[in-house]
Amino acid sequence: MPEEIEDPTEKLHEAIQEEAREAREQWVLWVALSTAILAVLAAVSSLLAGHHSNEALIEQIQASDQWAYYQAKGVKSVVLESRIETLQALGRQASAKDQEKVAAYKQEQQQIEEMAREKEKASSLHLMAHNMLAKGVTAFQIAIALSAISVLTRRKWLWYGAGALGLIGLIYLVHGLL
Repeated sequence: MPEEIEDPTEKLHEAIQEEAREAREQWVLWVALSTAILAVLAAVSSLLAGHHSNEALIEQIQASDQWAYYQAKGVKSVVLESRIETLQALGRQASAKDQEKVAAYKQEQQQIEEMAREKEKASSLHLMAHNMLAKGVTAFQIAIALSAISVLTRRKWLWYGAGALGLIGLIYLVHGLL
């Protein structure tokens, strides 16, 4: 079972909620609400980033397996070709079955190569999605921190900056999903 990722912004979110309960200013309540939304988006982005990281690793392992299988077929083909050449050097005729096996190994290698390249491409796509989502998590976490600082220092402009970072995080989240 995967280890739960600790959210370093959780305490900041709690501080904002506490401050919102005590605050007389309406905008602080909006900060608390927006921070809760940012926390949810950060959690979703983090979960998806972990998923894509795992999938990238699995696809890369499967590609490596296919390349090993490709090499095994290549070794079999070379051994059989050597046998055919040795028989011909001795003035004997190689069997048609051996010739067919060599051709079959070459054809199988082409199919295996295609599969390996597909797995590598899938791994790369998962890794790109992971990177986008990880950037989103970072933007959301910084936005949460800025929201906390805005409440503690009573500076609205920091909250607006947090909103801008939240939008950037949302763009990364959507891009990571596509």
